[in-house]
Amino acid sequence: MRKHLRTLLAGVAVTAIAGVAHADSPHFISASDAIITTDGPAGTDLGDLVVSWKEAGLGNNVVIDYTAAANGTAEYACINNGGNHPQASNKETVNGPVSASGAFSSGMNGQITASLTAEEPGPGNFSCPNGQSFVLASVSYTDVSITDETTTGHPSESLPDLSHIFCDLNNLTKATVKNCAPVD
Repeated sequence: MRKHLRTLLAGVAVTAIAGVAHADSPHFISASDAIITTDGPAGTDLGDLVVSWKEAGLGNNVVIDYTAAANGTAEYACINNGGNHPQASNKETVNGPVSASGAFSSGMNGQITASLTAEEPGPGNFSCPNGQSFVLASVSYTDVSITDETTTGHPSESLPDLSHIFCDLNNLTKATVKNCAPVD
């Protein structure tokens, strides 16, 4: 009887260990990126990069740290009261890395579905003279990715490059100037 009990307990232990190993196989089910081009959720601005994903195989009630990252380019400009972009040096293109990080819990289903928002590269010291509006004319993101920073192997997904022109400074008209994104 004892021999059968030991065999049964050994089988249960192997099954339990296999169950844990199976639950700990993190992988992205889906991932996408987008640029905020209209009024978005609270805390976001026009031109921000939003990275959304679903990762599974994490185990229950596990907290995972994520980083969304990209190389960003933003073109800022000044628009005068007549709705024109002066051809002086009232334009600046800024390039640089952007990222956002956050921690999310897998809950009881071993999955996380979430989003992170990264702001476009800032204008630095660039500003507009009195009487002109400060706008974001365009934004683009390359080498976009989402990375699980916690689990072994740090699973990562690469996402498509994105760009959006709010207003074409070379062909700006009084009708299209309203499309320029105000800088907050």
